[in-house]
Order: sequence, then C-alpha cells, then structure tokens
Amino acid sequence: MNKVYASAEEIKLPSWSTRMCRFAKKVLAELNRNNWEFSIVLCDDKFIAGLNAMYRNKRKPTDILTFCLNTTIEKDGKLVYFPGDIVISLETLRENAKYFQTTEDEELRRLIIHGILHLDNMNHETNDKTEPMLELQERILTRLGTEHIITAETQKRRLKK
Repeated sequence: MNKVYASAEEIKLPSWSTRMCRFAKKVLAELNRNNWEFSIVLCDDKFIAGLNAMYRNKRKPTDILTFCLNTTIEKDGKLVYFPGDIVISLETLRENAKYFQTTEDEELRRLIIHGILHLDNMNHETNDKTEPMLELQERILTRLGTEHIITAETQKRRLKK
C-alpha cells in the first residue's frame, strides 16, 4: 500500500490536497510501484527559490523540485520504500499554466507525474517532448485524464478571494 502525504510551506494547505494525494497514488499504480511513502510539499515562490538557491545554486523560483532519498526500511513487518519528496510552487504553477495555455489542474497533475518519475530515478537532459521520461509523463497524464485535483468550483472560489 502506498502512502502520500501533503503539507504546505508559507501558504495554507489547499482544500484539494487529499485529491492530490489520491492522484499521486494512481500514478504509482500506473507505474506498478508498491509500498512507497513520500510527501508532496506545496509552497510559494519565495520558499522554493530558497531551496533552489541552496540545493541547485539557482537564485530563482522554479515549478518543482524533487529530493531523492532512495531508502528502504522495515516498517510494521513490511519493507517500505522512501523515494524522497516533491516540492511544488503553486505561484510558478499558475504562471506556467497561463504560459502553456492549460488549466492549473492539468499543470498540477503533470508536475506530480513529473516528480514521481524523478523519484523513480528517471531523468531527462532537455525539455524536448521526445525525451523518454517526458513521453511517459504525457502517456500517464492521458491515461489518467478523467482524474481531477483542482475542480472548477475550487478554482472559482480561489479567484473570488
């Protein structure tokens, strides 16, 4: 059984965070991964820019950072894999959704898949869509196309604030 946890840094944890964790578990099922346990941290640009500066020596925000741990331990008599954690800036996610002319929901789903693939030790040299990891990312996104995290109603409530 996979466990995915949600937390937030410098922002309020969104009401849709439970759906986000469910979606991540479906991605793991698509990849046939079992007994994984990791967190997705949602944050603002300032928080992720600090991490980006500290760990990648880049002094700017980014949409996603993945911190790989690659550790297996015995927990309750079972081997549990702790691949690491994913950090996503919701501010950059929103900017990217506008730039790529897609919904915030689709961009979030794409980033979750992307982060999980990195936790699964996959990488890409460029952002070319023909990169094997990025092709797999888009195939999973298509297969899970009926799954949604940020619903239209949630989006409307956020815009009214």
